[in-house]
Amino acid sequence: MNYRRLGKTSYQVSEIGIGTWQLGAKWGERFDHSKAVDILQEAYQGGVNLIDTADIYQDGLSEKTVGEFLKTVKDKVYVVTKVGRKTNPHTASNYNRVNLTKYVDACLDNLQVSSLDLVLLHCPPGEIYKDPAVYETLDLLKQQGKIAHYGVSVETVEEAINASQFDISAVEIIFNMFRLKPRELFFDQAAEKDLGILARVPLASGLLTGKFDNQTVFGENDHRKFNRNGEAFDQGETFSGVDYENGILAMEALKAILGDENLAQKALKFILMHKEVSAVIPGASNAAQVTSNLSTLSMPDLRKEELDAVTNVYNSYLRKNIEQKW
Repeated sequence: MNYRRLGKTSYQVSEIGIGTWQLGAKWGERFDHSKAVDILQEAYQGGVNLIDTADIYQDGLSEKTVGEFLKTVKDKVYVVTKVGRKTNPHTASNYNRVNLTKYVDACLDNLQVSSLDLVLLHCPPGEIYKDPAVYETLDLLKQQGKIAHYGVSVETVEEAINASQFDISAVEIIFNMFRLKPRELFFDQAAEKDLGILARVPLASGLLTGKFDNQTVFGENDHRKFNRNGEAFDQGETFSGVDYENGILAMEALKAILGDENLAQKALKFILMHKEVSAVIPGASNAAQVTSNLSTLSMPDLRKEELDAVTNVYNSYLRKNIEQKW
């Protein structure tokens, strides 16, 4: 495993972490505790020391499982957790001191720790990224010792830029072969401000595994079935906002250049070739997927012609529909 500095936190984190949205299950399916533990153990044994979770993942079960796991390991594992999406209705006014404090306290209980390594606002309403009162609350929680560092998880590059005007330590942003705007408009600013960057949705909800086609059927409770147009939450979370049929065309165009084998690993390697990225956080619904993700470490960097192909596919198939939204 290779380790990178996570911005102002100065944490040395594994360049491949583990996302826990679907920990122990596939999206929308029942949580499997034993499988979740297997996933975390496989990641830890592979050198992963960065876990990304959130208070709403599996209604708190994700955090609780991570907390139990932390007790079984001897080496430091950094946990990034996210707060705010519990708010109902999900409005800016509910991102107040009382609620944020309550959410952080619940995370501390779930994870069974005395202080949170890194807390991110979990894709709040856009105006929150510019609200000084919110950051004042986070500063207070930091002074109280409840959190060590804070940052934001964003949907758009504009949100990342707005938040970076405050004293945040890290930004979690969608960045992958199908979402190149962050590197064009944000990465330089992040480097100047010494912000850690966590690349989420690295495989575009599985599109960049190369395993899907127009006949693929997703379960009724899978967001790849019910959120393609943003019916439940931001459209950009599903297939990185790419229209599915067009995404299949783009994926096939990539495969024509990159080959049919190891597309997922090449997609992860592409992200890690950007020095501004502190870590990529792919998810896994079983231990074998963790092993597959970690096999990226033994792969060579993409060649120049392969990098050019990624840009060309993005420009030809995706840019006009992606750039204006995210």
